Amino acid sequence: MFKLWATIIKDIRILIRDKVGLSLMFGMPILLVLIVTSIQNSTFQLINKNKIPLLVCNRDTGKISFEFIQVVDTLGMFKLVQISKDQSEKLIIDSMHTRDALLAMVIPVDFSVKTEAKAKIVTSKALNAFGLEGDTVSSNAGNVGPVTLYYQPILQESFRRSIQGALYSALQLVESKQILRTLYFSINEKPLPVKLENELMNNKIAINEVPVTRDGSRNIPNATQHNVPAWTIFAMFFVVISLGGSIVREKLSGSFTRLKTLPTNYFVALLSKQLTYLAVTMVQAAVIFTIGIWVFPFIGLPALNLPADIVGLVFVSLICGWCAVSYAICIGVFAQTQEQANGFGAVSIVILAAIGGLMVPSFAMPESFRMIMKLSPLHWCLEAYYGLFLEGGKLKDVFISIIPLLIITIFIQLITVLGLKVKKLI
Repeated sequence: MFKLWATIIKDIRILIRDKVGLSLMFGMPILLVLIVTSIQNSTFQLINKNKIPLLVCNRDTGKISFEFIQVVDTLGMFKLVQISKDQSEKLIIDSMHTRDALLAMVIPVDFSVKTEAKAKIVTSKALNAFGLEGDTVSSNAGNVGPVTLYYQPILQESFRRSIQGALYSALQLVESKQILRTLYFSINEKPLPVKLENELMNNKIAINEVPVTRDGSRNIPNATQHNVPAWTIFAMFFVVISLGGSIVREKLSGSFTRLKTLPTNYFVALLSKQLTYLAVTMVQAAVIFTIGIWVFPFIGLPALNLPADIVGLVFVSLICGWCAVSYAICIGVFAQTQEQANGFGAVSIVILAAIGGLMVPSFAMPESFRMIMKLSPLHWCLEAYYGLFLEGGKLKDVFISIIPLLIITIFIQLITVLGLKVKKLI
């Protein structure tokens, strides 16, 4: 026990001297979790708070086009900016650049006339289907010219499709309202009362959103709940910069050889490093969780809500930290130089994080990556954390993620021992 304690003290002193490694293990993850959470939280609340600037060029003078603009405004998704109807395509594009607008919408000249004609065609067909006589209208009269939407190429396709869906719903609402008015007038020969129109058009079926959790809670997960666990895992695995380099330095300095001449075993040193850096990973988790709880509300971000099962959270953090430390030691054993350990370790962590779902959600990955994703230890770490943070689960609920993580960790440990024997370091 004395040998182990003395070795732990030695490793702590080496760790304290490694200022660069400490800054990377603590400073970089803290910056990442602050920056990424701020950006993602802004994206999550884009519809509610940060409206998208939309330039509107209405070349139509009819009533329906103004109704369409009002409906788009009531969506709450856009900040409408009216521009002159006489502007050419080039001037509209220039206006997008000067006003820093991502979108511009052009309503064609005959929008209202064509929409009314289309409503009459639909009404005539409906009356004929009911056995009533409808007005004869040419089918070509209802060909409404398209509403042109200009967009900046920086908008991603998924976001652009959500914008298109919002505009399509506004167009459909305006068309349905006009068809309803025309149909009512054709049957009753008088305009549709405003009160009745509002009752008919606003009689929508509500959508009740319920997050599926294990504890039955209805708290909707926010950007903090998603990002803090993910970047905590990233921080843990970045101990490879300090720990991997430390092992390489010991190999190059001859410490391994000197240990063979002493009445001790290198496995004591190996256990010491694991305990020391496991403590570091727990401190990393504690620091990032504390920032999520206490600092985030002061900078306008949602506070982190810790899981109800604190024992489960500590246990999952220990397993994730042990896997991270095991991976770092394995890199240090096989690397020939400190540059190799730092370079390969950092790049491999980024790759494992990418395929593990930390940077891109697992459900958004192509099918070919699903099997590769399960080989990443960071994926199982994230699944275990999400089971606690997002699904409200307990320790027994996340064992399905902990078991593969333990298998990967033990496999890494065996590879490390095999590498030490092949290199005749033990």
